[in-house]
Amino acid sequence: MIKRVSPYEGLLHEVVEHNGVLYIGGIVPEDTNLDMSGQANDVLRQLAQLLKTVGSDLTNILQVTIYMTDLKEKAEFNAAWKAHFAEAHLPARAAIGVADLGPGVKLEMTAIAARQ
Repeated sequence: MIKRVSPYEGLLHEVVEHNGVLYIGGIVPEDTNLDMSGQANDVLRQLAQLLKTVGSDLTNILQVTIYMTDLKEKAEFNAAWKAHFAEAHLPARAAIGVADLGPGVKLEMTAIAARQ
């Protein structure tokens, strides 16, 4: 059974669930005036909140893909990342450099998580 959660402007669902696995669409920062660390914290906070609404949390994330407009800012991103994930719960991840994510947007993140 496939369950879709939180339609977004008729374009996509923020979360699609299949057999207890949550597929989370792209999350971008709400405040694009922040630096990379601030935007990363913003996105990770949104991700945690979204997971909470569907009965999961950051400890259940299996895989994350991060799209970044400047991979030279990866150290700043990693500092924020470490503040949100305990070493025992680090997911698999990939960071991909992209040319543009929209005005002021430095990163976008997708994730796959278990329900619990």
